[in-house]
Amino acid sequence: MLLIVAVLSSTASAAEMLSVEVDYEEGIYTMNSEVWFDASVEQVYEIFRSWDNSTKFSSVIVESRDMPPDEHGRPQFYVLNSACVLFFCKSFERQGYVESESNVVIFAFVIPEKSDFHISNESWRFLERDGGTVVIYDFEMQPKFWIPPGIGPYLIKRKLRKNVDSAVDRIEVLAKAVSIE
Repeated sequence: MLLIVAVLSSTASAAEMLSVEVDYEEGIYTMNSEVWFDASVEQVYEIFRSWDNSTKFSSVIVESRDMPPDEHGRPQFYVLNSACVLFFCKSFERQGYVESESNVVIFAFVIPEKSDFHISNESWRFLERDGGTVVIYDFEMQPKFWIPPGIGPYLIKRKLRKNVDSAVDRIEVLAKAVSIE
């Protein structure tokens, strides 16, 4: 029995949400969060580097994939999200390009002409801390689709916050499985 408890506790997730803030102002939603993962920077970076991994940790991403580089040589991505807030359900697409510095930062920029957003830009910064990795995430979006005024911003903010909370443990499990040589 003690062996089982020891094994289970050693595989339990230690990921910790350090902060999360979601705001809405003049049609633009922003989210900033910091999460500590019990995995190396290289392992955590590898999970975020590939858009193919997004469906493994996000409950709102239905489809995601890495795409060939654009004419400037920048890697591209495609994401199909589907989410329901109360009785409002919506699927929306994002396509854009990525700029990054390995194991340091990833920037993702949406191409408005190929997306359901005027703005949808994200960044992930990776820092070594306390034997693990802190990911500082910044997100800014302005959808092209209608969101009910009044209650809409509150519900979107709640959904964004909830999605981060539910993804944290899954990201850490995936990261720990990455073999870095």
